Amino acid sequence: MSEMTVDNSKRRFLVAMSSAVGGVAALGAAIPFVGSMMPSARALAAGAPVEVDLSKIEPGMKLDVEWRGKPVWVVRRTPEMLGLLAKHDDRLTDPASEVPQQPDYCKNPNRSIKPEIFVVVGICTHLGCAPTFRKEVGPADLGADWPGGWFCPCHGSRFDLAARVFNGSPAPTNLVVPPHKYLSDSMVLIGEDQA
Repeated sequence: MSEMTVDNSKRRFLVAMSSAVGGVAALGAAIPFVGSMMPSARALAAGAPVEVDLSKIEPGMKLDVEWRGKPVWVVRRTPEMLGLLAKHDDRLTDPASEVPQQPDYCKNPNRSIKPEIFVVVGICTHLGCAPTFRKEVGPADLGADWPGGWFCPCHGSRFDLAARVFNGSPAPTNLVVPPHKYLSDSMVLIGEDQA
């Protein structure tokens, strides 16, 4: 009877390769499992918070995002835009935002946490149309006294740059400010309170 010899280097190679293949297989099985824990696009639309990168927004510009199936606008207001806010309080229905349509931390003249960044749901409080962003001051079609803001083309509601409704508009109340908080100087999370 002959004695069998064991090739240890071959055995180590086979063990290492089997371990590597097993590791790759385990990783391949783990990726879908971990991915299934992330919220789906449907869940995000249903109400999961939405992160917005503020570095993409130039001064005076608006970024549109979707939260809970609604349009949400994020505007980076300029110092000139902010300066116009206090000049027409006498023409507004609710200048001090007494009707609770914003979180308490946004109940201020700017209706925002940071004055230059404004977050608002883009649905008119009259019949649910989407107002258009009209930031220019005194355009011919809106009149010389137009200070910039939003104009609803459906029925003519007018809102200033803090989305406060002007007297005489069909909309009964200001536009809604959603709950939001800052994750960093350049990132805001819409749909979750600042608490």
